Amino acid sequence: MTDLHGYYIEDLSEGMSASIERTVTEADVNTFAEVTGDDNPVHVNAEYAATTMFKQRIAHGMLSAGYISAVLGTKMPGPGAIYVDQQLKFKAPVMIGDTVTTTATILEINARRRRVILKTVCSVADKVVAEGQATLMVDSKG
Repeated sequence: MTDLHGYYIEDLSEGMSASIERTVTEADVNTFAEVTGDDNPVHVNAEYAATTMFKQRIAHGMLSAGYISAVLGTKMPGPGAIYVDQQLKFKAPVMIGDTVTTTATILEINARRRRVILKTVCSVADKVVAEGQATLMVDSKG
């Protein structure tokens, strides 16, 4: 793997995994709301969020999905890979100040089609907050 190109499909094997960790800040949540236009008050208004079942502001679920994209686009398969599909289930809220560990693990490789299927998991401590499966198109050396 180089800085400008990630793994080639020939370099990957089932079971390989990569992870990142990110601590969610208030600025992250506010910026995500601004960039996407998702200003749901449960994310951006502390007074409103205090009246919800969460009792405080929560991060956008899609912010966690962005962490999955970061693992896939920068670690494994890495630069050059193309995101084709993502199934995702949100299992628990992510609060401001939580550290999210995001891991992608290769489940299946189809070298002929240049497709890789990965299990994707976001967790806070030992609690899974989002999980799913991604499909990526990965370059071949040939």
